[in-house]
Amino acid sequence: MLLKLREAEQKYIGIEDSLGAPDVLSDPARYAELMKEYKSLTPLIEKYREYKKCEKNISDIEEMLEGGLDADMREMAEDELKAEKACLPPLLDELKILLLPKDPNDDKNVIVEIRACAGGEEAALFAASLYRMYSMYSDKNGIKISPLSSNPTELGGFREVTFMMEGEGVYAKMKFESGVHRVQRVPETETQGRIHTSTVSVAVLPEAEEVEIEINPSELKFETCKSSGAGGQHINKTESAVRITHLPTGIIVECQEERSQFKNRDKAMKMLRAKLYDIKQREQSDKIASERREQVGTGDRSEKIRTYNFPQSRVTDHRIKVTTHAIESFLDGDIGEMINALMTADAAERLKNNN
Repeated sequence: MLLKLREAEQKYIGIEDSLGAPDVLSDPARYAELMKEYKSLTPLIEKYREYKKCEKNISDIEEMLEGGLDADMREMAEDELKAEKACLPPLLDELKILLLPKDPNDDKNVIVEIRACAGGEEAALFAASLYRMYSMYSDKNGIKISPLSSNPTELGGFREVTFMMEGEGVYAKMKFESGVHRVQRVPETETQGRIHTSTVSVAVLPEAEEVEIEINPSELKFETCKSSGAGGQHINKTESAVRITHLPTGIIVECQEERSQFKNRDKAMKMLRAKLYDIKQREQSDKIASERREQVGTGDRSEKIRTYNFPQSRVTDHRIKVTTHAIESFLDGDIGEMINALMTADAAERLKNNN
């Protein structure tokens, strides 16, 4: 492990030197590529340097103790040595996690699909609540969110809503949101105060570049239609909405959020590439032996991953057995602690499988 860390530090220093070279500064693409690699290595190198500093402190204190110290100084040095030695094991654990192979999709933007499942209008209303939750989380964390398509209901819910999230490491944070989200509450339309259980599915797809997914134009069927929903006088006057069918798979994507047909077509193609990339990723995952799969994972779409219980003001993630009793703030976008807990659990599981 220490050899890997030394090699990583040498690579980091080399990149650091290259970033200031005239030929790199004059090549924006090369500079961006090196900067991305530099930033990805930074957490590992900072932790490794912290580890080396701790080791040096231990060595220095031990050297002092070998010399002539009075009783008071010796006691202070021994206390300091004990404290420094206690820092080493957790630093080593953190370094082991940072050395784990990184998911190549972690730095990608994502396309999120939220669909109402069991529960009719109540499920549609909760789908809208989840969309709002992710929107507020994005606002608090500097993530850009862009609507792609939606199918709203008269009461303000969504049968389905699709949107893009763009920012640093978005997939790494959002991938654990894939799965079935269950809500337990008394609907406003319930006259006898009975608690209803409804479900909403969330799919988080990493955005795919054109070079990753090749699409044959002859295998696409393009259709245009008039947009529907909010939008004022523009709605229903021009055929700006776009529907694309991928004939080999039967996948259909739609986008109507932009006034420009060209922009809607571009966004619809991004959705299609993400869906095809997701199929490719799942086919690869199926080849991995089941005992080597991450136990937290991104979740089967049919798997119940989280319950939102309103009478108890409780949100429980069933994969990591973590519960919070602050459902209102959670639905207001304060989901960072849950996401961090999922990321930590995933790293711990991968570390266990890696040993």
